[in-house]
Amino acid sequence: MAGKPKLHYPCGRGKMESIRWLLAAAGVEFEEEFIEKKEDLEKLRNGGSLLFQQVPMVEIDGMKMVQTRAILSYIAAKYNLYGKDLKERAWIDMYVEGTTDLMGMIMYLPLQSSDTREKSLALIIERATTRYFPVYEKALKDHGHDYLVGNKLSWADIHLLEAILMTEECKPDILSAFPLLQAFKGRISNVPTIKKFLQPGSKRKPPPDEKYIANVRKIFNV
Repeated sequence: MAGKPKLHYPCGRGKMESIRWLLAAAGVEFEEEFIEKKEDLEKLRNGGSLLFQQVPMVEIDGMKMVQTRAILSYIAAKYNLYGKDLKERAWIDMYVEGTTDLMGMIMYLPLQSSDTREKSLALIIERATTRYFPVYEKALKDHGHDYLVGNKLSWADIHLLEAILMTEECKPDILSAFPLLQAFKGRISNVPTIKKFLQPGSKRKPPPDEKYIANVRKIFNV
């Protein structure tokens, strides 16, 4: 029997957090080997484990997978969270790319200087409420199902819930104009595997604090 997937990344959200979410939602237990200092990253690089010298890296099914999108696609397909056919997969991809764009803006926020952060935060809120969330609200309204694609939990739903919770950390009432997304958040949060991941003590990571950001800058030379 294959061992648990092993995740290599610093002990924080970053690009690994969506991978943690997807594995947890699929009910897959995983291990983490944290990159705590620059030398840990260099060891991985020098050992030939990182195809493009970058993390996240996930050891799964005998592979050392890199590139976030490739890892996520593999996990989604392996655990039946990637639609029933090519068309559903295309819709899932489009929805996921949208939430990835929004989460990327939020992820970059703590790395910015204080004088640009306020402007960036305003842009995140504006984009979330005028560009991204209206799309998902309309999708739920148009087909009348509990999920974004088909009538079955998919990667798109899991990714959207992660994006919603991240955006609510920026503005708690961000969903006030989106009743269907409010209901969606409640539903998906109560999927048993996801509910477990949202409990204290799970492998879900907290928002980055100044100490974590300072360490990440050291590790990655940014």
